[in-house]
Amino acid sequence: MSERIIFSRPFRAAVERQNLMTVLDSDHSHGDGQFTRSATAKIKAITGAEHALLTTSCTHALELGALLLELGPDDEVIVPSFAFTSAATSMALRGSTCVFVDIDDATGNIDPAAAAAAITDRTKAIVVMHYGGVAADMAALLDLAEGHGLAIIEDNAHGLGGTWRGRQLGTIGTVGTQSFHDTKNVHCGEGGALLLSDEILMSRAEIMREKGTDRARFLRGQVDKYSWQDIGSSYLPSELNAAVLDAQLAEFDTIQANRHRVWDTYAAALPDWAARNDIRPMTIPADAGHTAHLFYLRLPTEESRDGIITHLAERGIVAPFHYIPLDSSPAGLKYGRTPVPCTRSANFSATIVRLPLWPLLSEAQLGRVVDAVTEYRV
Repeated sequence: MSERIIFSRPFRAAVERQNLMTVLDSDHSHGDGQFTRSATAKIKAITGAEHALLTTSCTHALELGALLLELGPDDEVIVPSFAFTSAATSMALRGSTCVFVDIDDATGNIDPAAAAAAITDRTKAIVVMHYGGVAADMAALLDLAEGHGLAIIEDNAHGLGGTWRGRQLGTIGTVGTQSFHDTKNVHCGEGGALLLSDEILMSRAEIMREKGTDRARFLRGQVDKYSWQDIGSSYLPSELNAAVLDAQLAEFDTIQANRHRVWDTYAAALPDWAARNDIRPMTIPADAGHTAHLFYLRLPTEESRDGIITHLAERGIVAPFHYIPLDSSPAGLKYGRTPVPCTRSANFSATIVRLPLWPLLSEAQLGRVVDAVTEYRV
């Protein structure tokens, strides 16, 4: 058998080792050093965000967002059922009830109509995940939020550099979050960021991120000592993580160009085969600029989905499914409620398969994947 083609391989930036040695040779390996500042500036340049704070993960960025919005036990947060667990557990951690709603079958993103139907007098926020780096229907969601006085929490783990009608994902809602886990386009092993436009929220977030202290102000010379100011936790990543992230962000355009090369190959090669087999390839709405984070296929049944996964595995190609819907999970049943069965989420989860996609996937490897996929018959 030919060499196994894995689903994802983290990108290695040219100056990662050099940056790491700079940190290791210094006396500053904790956070808020030169690489934290540099990486933060690059994130702001890419997203256009007014404020950005590096965090230890996207999960922690979501937790910080929930803290900033003062979510609590009396509150409900609307969450798409088809999403990663962090979207829900960060809200449940505050004692809030997760109200799970269904998705738009075309994109896997939260369905605004389902969200609207789930609003009660306890609803305080809506979590919007841009699945695969493809924008949700933000026009409808923004109207909904404005009409009911709700916050929008953008889980933009897949969407760094993605756009909706020219606006950068992660900067459209009340708070935005990014992921730099090693499965993401840009990574530092584990990491994240919080994006904000509100100066008051930023001022408080900076304190909450640093264990509830005003240490950042002390380092800027704004106060002569720092002390406990507010609730918070330790959400600041080390300079080692920031050093890797800074190197990655410096090559963002290269990473994205290569990911789009892979995505575009699939998009060009598979539609005819897919139509003959009643399979739906990933598509992009006209008002969305996607990030080539993933390329998926929707098979007609769960059995045919499992069949193609086995078919590809036999040919040395790893192609996994994705999330198990949150509403049916043990924790979802414990910490949330589901007003209307999320049937589209269940079907999306049961029929999706994701193809290998990483920047240095060679043309030969791409050819193997395309050939193996198009050999499959439903």
